[in-house]
Amino acid sequence: MITTVTLNASIDKAYYMESSIENGTVMRVKAVHNSAGGKGLNVARAVHLCGEEVLATGLVGGYNGKYLEALLDKDGVSHDFVHIQGETRSCINILDEAYGSTEYLEPGCLVTGWEIQQFLKQFPEIIKESSVVTMSGSVPAGVGKEIYKELTDMVKTAGKQVILDTSGELLKQGIESCPTVVKPNQEELEMLFHTKIRGREDVIERAKEIREKGIPYVIVSLGGEGALMACREGVFQAVPPGIEAVNTVGCGDSMVGAVAAALHRGWEPEKMLRYAVAVASANALSPNTGDFDPAVSERLFGQVECRRIC
Repeated sequence: MITTVTLNASIDKAYYMESSIENGTVMRVKAVHNSAGGKGLNVARAVHLCGEEVLATGLVGGYNGKYLEALLDKDGVSHDFVHIQGETRSCINILDEAYGSTEYLEPGCLVTGWEIQQFLKQFPEIIKESSVVTMSGSVPAGVGKEIYKELTDMVKTAGKQVILDTSGELLKQGIESCPTVVKPNQEELEMLFHTKIRGREDVIERAKEIREKGIPYVIVSLGGEGALMACREGVFQAVPPGIEAVNTVGCGDSMVGAVAAALHRGWEPEKMLRYAVAVASANALSPNTGDFDPAVSERLFGQVECRRIC
């Protein structure tokens, strides 16, 4: 089993527009798709679509929290959340032909110290049956920046593998506990090292620096150019075939889900990276966030090119 952690869950609302957005006017939405959101829940759906058993956990509250759990039930994703008094946030993704994707992300409600302590108390039991635990995204107000570091220590003490996908201070502190995998993108690398990434060589250098801290796999997502991975065996890049992306939101989360599935299966690094890029590319072909057709990902898996670059 794989457990996904989402501390700042949301109801994700995708608005599909039939005409270009005009500021200061009333805009009619052609269609709406609601999903249980937050990066970790996108990961959970991806793991489920990869064919592995998954358990989603984190913090939810209020009417939106109940709706989020109902949406996960509809998706076939098991869950075990700690319930808080505040209301789970909503996030909006506006999709139109002129601008592509525009996201409006609410910050999340205040979580009390008692509520986060309840989560930490229950966490060892929640992850008991899992071989891999993923931790993704931001945290709501009231949750300290050291939370992923603390959770990573707990997962490793339990003898399990952990994937961390976050940014800023959360990533900086989480790295100190040496998770099995970290998955920054170029922007997150720039934030972490306070420098501008000017090409692939810079990406490779920064990925190696992170790996030298004791992290087995550092995977850097590169958008349409696939992903790069630094590991004990070397540095690899996997490049997908040319596709016409429909919606790139959630591609990184689908990549994390695929990596979690590959770790659970004990796959070797090159195969893991190829699979991660195939699943992320399949996600880009779906109009829904954190969603893909498994048949498409299998087809793309055979088309992704992966090579050692150093």
